Amino acid sequence: MTVDVMPKVSAGSRLWQEVRATYAFIERNLFLMRRYWGWEVAFTVYTVASSLSVMYIGKAQQADQDYLVLYLGIGTLVWSYLRSIFSIISEMIAWERWEGTIEYTMMAPVSRLTHLLGVSLFSVLYGLVRSAFLLGAIALLFDIDLAGANLAGAALVLTAGSLSFIGVGMMAAVLPLLFTERGAEMTFVLSSVLLLVSGVYYPVAVLPGWMQPAARVSPATYVLEGMRAAILDGAPVAALWPMLWPSLLIGLLTIPAGVLVFSAVERYAKRTGRLKRSG
Repeated sequence: MTVDVMPKVSAGSRLWQEVRATYAFIERNLFLMRRYWGWEVAFTVYTVASSLSVMYIGKAQQADQDYLVLYLGIGTLVWSYLRSIFSIISEMIAWERWEGTIEYTMMAPVSRLTHLLGVSLFSVLYGLVRSAFLLGAIALLFDIDLAGANLAGAALVLTAGSLSFIGVGMMAAVLPLLFTERGAEMTFVLSSVLLLVSGVYYPVAVLPGWMQPAARVSPATYVLEGMRAAILDGAPVAALWPMLWPSLLIGLLTIPAGVLVFSAVERYAKRTGRLKRSG
């Protein structure tokens, strides 16, 4: 006769443990940001300077100057936010290797879903803070009129876009696991392609015909179109639905797929000795 001496853990206690573990990943990333605060300042200054430069290009134009400045401002703000989400999630393995903690993290008794959720929540918070700094700089230097904007609709579009970019970031996060030497650089290439085809600074219609189908696959395209419709045209929520449902669909498909693919590639990396190798 055997006696089970292992304590039984209730579902509520297990859930609370996962919540605490999720917060632990958020807190750890905050500590990393504080440690490398000089990098954060440098990257933030670069983002603000490059975004303002693009907006001054719009201000230098003679025709419909105010509209063009706001059009470019929406592009810079939205892309800064989405790019932050994508980069933090897709580069999390590169950061683990940089810190020398990849084995501890990947072997910790925490589900991979909790790990990815914690990093994703931090990426959203980080993106919002950086975008707030950028918005403050834009508001300080440019006279922007948002009287007719549908700000609630814009927030809804941005929320849907956040989900889609979390999913895409999870899918891209497998690249540093598969390609230990240049995986992080490959995620940067992917984000550059999204920047090119998504209409951040120009309408998708000006792209060559063979390139435009790629814009329909990018979730950033729908976020940018929805944000511009809500802010520039004051479009109601019902009119934003053609931009909302593709972002939601991409998020619903890519987030579960990202967790599954990441877990499968993680097992492959452990089996083939790629987990810790850095070059």
